[in-house]
Amino acid sequence: MNRKSTKEIQIGHIKIGGNHPIAIQSMCTTRTKDISSTVAQIKELENEGCNIVRVAVLDFEDAKSIEEIKKEISIPIVADIHFDYRLALAALDAGVDKLRINPGNIGSIDKIEIVVRKCQEKHVPIRIGVNLGSLEKDVEEKYGRSAMGLVESAKKNVKILEDLGFNDIVISLKASDVMMCVEAYELASLTFPYPLHIGITESGTKTTGAIRSSIGCGILLSKGIGDTLRVSLSSDPVEEIRVAKEILATFGYLKKPQLTSCPTCGRTQYNMIPIAQEIEAYLSHFPEKQIKVAVMGCAVNGPGEAKDADIGIAGGKNEALLFKKGVPIRKIRESEILSELKKEIELLIKKQRDD
Repeated sequence: MNRKSTKEIQIGHIKIGGNHPIAIQSMCTTRTKDISSTVAQIKELENEGCNIVRVAVLDFEDAKSIEEIKKEISIPIVADIHFDYRLALAALDAGVDKLRINPGNIGSIDKIEIVVRKCQEKHVPIRIGVNLGSLEKDVEEKYGRSAMGLVESAKKNVKILEDLGFNDIVISLKASDVMMCVEAYELASLTFPYPLHIGITESGTKTTGAIRSSIGCGILLSKGIGDTLRVSLSSDPVEEIRVAKEILATFGYLKKPQLTSCPTCGRTQYNMIPIAQEIEAYLSHFPEKQIKVAVMGCAVNGPGEAKDADIGIAGGKNEALLFKKGVPIRKIRESEILSELKKEIELLIKKQRDD
């Protein structure tokens, strides 16, 4: 799958754009000034596979807290700032790795220039984050709440930075309308040379948000659009990382173990669903391994449908058939399925390491 080439941008030790991997992002739900809680949440996100994390900066205490937070974490941190250019300056002084602002809403041009000069001095990029809910009045009057309106707003904000000689820019164009959002990113990919931060804003709760984000981001990724990704969920932000990883893995942009499992039916004669759930959780301990594991309900279609799985089981009556690449190996008693399947996974991973 060919990705659109965009300008390379450095965010802390992470690079996006160019030929670099698509970075996974999330945002803390903690108060940034609550340093211990924020650090704890970021570490959870790091452990799950988050590459870049954003925090809200509502006041100077939030901004100053970034310095202490950075001492405890390993991934770049982004300050989310609105209206007050002084908060951007304070976050920069605290060592933030990227700013998320809209230049047009943080003050007059001389104030914007002060922020831009400090970003240049500290080599900190700026993400222009356009949101359908906060389009400029003149843009909305001319284009309405539309994909073109989102892109025009981005153009206005990009021009402010470019006129000041600044082009370490990342762009996002967020809307909760999935297809409008997709259209906006498609237009943006034809308009700007800069990396695009993709995602569906206010997409919903853990289930609906995951579905809508998968549809929107999936369409964009299939077209080669997107340099960094956030799945926005009304849920624990750790869930955002899990969904994002699955989306990227589906399109071949991320290496991770894959679990295939059937929906079960009346032919299933063993307690399959808890086994599938536990194996999925077990595989998460091997995030970089490209292995395929199948947990199937019965032998009617199981080995055939999961023929490309490295290891799989298909259930029988109180037992399961272990197969590898569709070839039957041996039968396992139901009480031993989990332990035997885990052993086989460990052996495969050891073999991959040795090879």
